[in-house]
Amino acid sequence: MTVKETFYQLAQKMNEDSLGIKGVNTAYQFDLSGDEEGVFQVIIRDEQVHVYEEVKEDPNCTLQLSDKSLLKLIAGNLNPTIAYMSGKLKVKGELGLALKLQSILKKYE
Repeated sequence: MTVKETFYQLAQKMNEDSLGIKGVNTAYQFDLSGDEEGVFQVIIRDEQVHVYEEVKEDPNCTLQLSDKSLLKLIAGNLNPTIAYMSGKLKVKGELGLALKLQSILKKYE
């Protein structure tokens, strides 16, 4: 599955069951390297998730990683703390939001 398909599938799961994103109002940006290099934004507002393949607004938290690492992260096969410590994942902005993203993703694995 491609990064784009994965993001849209994840957003659909979140929109169908918004309990895991209740109270979250933030913009995540993913700066990807690798075969699917590019920028994605996932904006969570009012218990709805929107995915964009461009910069729509200033992100609260930007994650820089490879496309393969992102797919592993979403699938729960990559520990974000270890990825961060080993340099596979870089975070700009609010580090607490990156940790929040980890707990959100666990709810939708």
